[in-house]
Amino acid sequence: MSASEGAASMRTLSEISEGETVHFTVDLVAAARRNIALFRSVSDSPWHNHKPTILEAVRRYDEIWMPLIADLTTGSKPPMLLPPLDVEWVWFCHTLNWANYRDYCHSRFSKLIGKPNIFDEENEDYALERCRKIWEHKFHSEPFENEADGDDNVENYSSSISEDLLDQVSRCSSLCRMYAEPYHSEMVYLVAARQRYRGFIYMVHRFGDECSCIVPTSDVYLMWLTHQSYPTVYAVDFKELEGDVWKIVGVGDAMKEEDMEETKMLWEKTFDQPYEKAGGAAITRPIVEPPFYWDVTNTDVNTKYKSLVPRFLFEVCIAVKLISNTKQVKRNPSRDFLRLRTAKCHRELKMDKPISHFMPETWQKAWHLYCEFGTKGLILDLRHHGGFCSRGSTLLDSKLFSWNDLLRAPSLASEKGIDDRARVVTSITPPVQAPYFLKCVPDRVTDDSGAMISDVILKMNQYRPQEGRWLSRTVLDHGGRECFVIRMRVGGGFYRRGGEAPKAVKWEDRIIQIFEGSWSYVIGSGSIGRSPEKLVGTATPKAPKEELQASWKLSSGIELVIQWDSSKSVSGLRFDLQSETSSEPMVKLLQGRHMQYEVKKSGQETQEEAKADTKNEQMEQDVRSEEGEYVTVVRYSEEIPSGKATALLNWKLLVVEVQPEEDAVLVLLLGMAILRSISEMKREDVGRLLVRRRIGEAEVGERDWGSVMLHPSSCSPLVSCSKLQPWYWNAKVNMASQARDHQGVAPASSNYSQAEGGDNLYRSGIIP
Repeated sequence: MSASEGAASMRTLSEISEGETVHFTVDLVAAARRNIALFRSVSDSPWHNHKPTILEAVRRYDEIWMPLIADLTTGSKPPMLLPPLDVEWVWFCHTLNWANYRDYCHSRFSKLIGKPNIFDEENEDYALERCRKIWEHKFHSEPFENEADGDDNVENYSSSISEDLLDQVSRCSSLCRMYAEPYHSEMVYLVAARQRYRGFIYMVHRFGDECSCIVPTSDVYLMWLTHQSYPTVYAVDFKELEGDVWKIVGVGDAMKEEDMEETKMLWEKTFDQPYEKAGGAAITRPIVEPPFYWDVTNTDVNTKYKSLVPRFLFEVCIAVKLISNTKQVKRNPSRDFLRLRTAKCHRELKMDKPISHFMPETWQKAWHLYCEFGTKGLILDLRHHGGFCSRGSTLLDSKLFSWNDLLRAPSLASEKGIDDRARVVTSITPPVQAPYFLKCVPDRVTDDSGAMISDVILKMNQYRPQEGRWLSRTVLDHGGRECFVIRMRVGGGFYRRGGEAPKAVKWEDRIIQIFEGSWSYVIGSGSIGRSPEKLVGTATPKAPKEELQASWKLSSGIELVIQWDSSKSVSGLRFDLQSETSSEPMVKLLQGRHMQYEVKKSGQETQEEAKADTKNEQMEQDVRSEEGEYVTVVRYSEEIPSGKATALLNWKLLVVEVQPEEDAVLVLLLGMAILRSISEMKREDVGRLLVRRRIGEAEVGERDWGSVMLHPSSCSPLVSCSKLQPWYWNAKVNMASQARDHQGVAPASSNYSQAEGGDNLYRSGIIP
């Protein structure tokens, strides 16, 4: 195809009609959503990588299910039946080998066996129960659920299809990982994927002879697999195009990078758009997990806290292509560059790339990152080094890509031109709920009523003395909003202007309380106020049974026991949770970063550490010391007997990451109780617990933690990645800008007023 022919034949995706491609006789969006649910159910099942169980599933599919469904199928419409999960998975995998499945059905049953269109939970439950009754009635000796445990009968099973099908199921296991991200089941993503799939079929039909193999992107691949998984529908829809689709690579087919490049160029010739997009990467490349844990959950127990704002995250890709017939410019083009920044939040973020990095012939991925919806959008600037300030740069053009506009755009992508020099396409995935980020920052001392100890409050109360002393911490969310106030009782006595000093209370009276909401500030003061009134959690200290031990009774009914072996420093800490209702609590605490929070070293780091033994030993000690500052919260259930990490807390910095299904108040109570106990056991202020002044926080929007994270492919020498990684990879670096004096020491006791109390007041009650 010549350049002129290519330009004349270019179409936009929205211009492609059903008559030019395929009329989909099945609701691909609903069907794909159900297949995503199938992937997740299989991934969560303990048998999906267990060969004896899979072999038994193949036997049940071949000997029981297919004869049953074939016998009950009259005409072209299959009955409303769904087999057990293991059999359904084998059935799905078999349909993806289209020619093999078609030949299998015709040779055994003289007809093609289809799948019923069941897309909602109510019909699914009905079809499954109906199948169970028929199954148990017809096959008395065959249990409905797979009960294989690796016995000889299963291992010795063999048929003409078993080996090929077992191999096919094994190859399909990668699909569970490929579509694990939660945005894959969002309707807007699936609608965009269907539109791209329609364009893909158009491209294959019109220009497929230009490529030896055609490689779909992951979003197009999902739609194609879904289409195949409804065999009778697929046969009808592709009756006229069957000769065109044999070039499309499928599960287990050999895929080469050069095939992907050919497909990419063919797509650009057809639509003049980048082939890869956010949520639609090349399937020839290894699956790259995001640099954080992105869980699929339909439960958020924290909706009961009105002050806690959910956090939403999504993937972003920016592709750039130079305009070849650009006008000549007088300035030196080698000094021009593109700068990426956010519309809101993270004002420190400035990622630059020289304009010479891009070519006019093809689209190139410029940046790949993850953003919070609160960033509002991305701004792309074209700038020129030099100008009025020799050290700075001059702005030539600027374009805004807002998230709201992109969510309404076809295929979730939008194109804009930059100064007639370049074209830019930004694509996103739908925002999905991400873990909560919370951090506790020091605040002023408060009295028993929750009012800050201050002359301002004293005057408002007609100089009525303020009774009691409580350490206070303000809890801020990912956007710097106040959502909770934590208070810990430390002293009694009255405060009058220039009056009495407070007195310590017993250790067992030093309770911790969490209040929902933000401070009610006194008008005109800006920083003096009262804590919210709604109490949502408490931790009450209990008398320790032995030295270097602490015990806390939490309002949730859990008792926290902390023990420390002083000979092992922080690594000698042990945390136990005991439940009032059961001897085996459903939640446990593991010291360190575990499961999805485990930080793995790269090969480059390992080589650097091996350069010198002394340096290596010191670094290992630092890693062990930092690891001891983390605690992973793990929940257990019948569905997940191996446990699932639902929160990570750094008790030294009082920073927590909480999954929506975990109670944020419980995790905050655990962090505060652990910090208090360790400080007393070690007889030192290990986490600035004694600070009783409001610390100067970095201005909101300067660099909001977690608002932008880089995909590993976007890390380069031109971009500092350390501060754009998950916070727990290096908490001291990522959280440093949140408090400007983080690297400094706590203010000396002489800096505190008599009303706030000296350090001895807060140290009183330490275990002897």
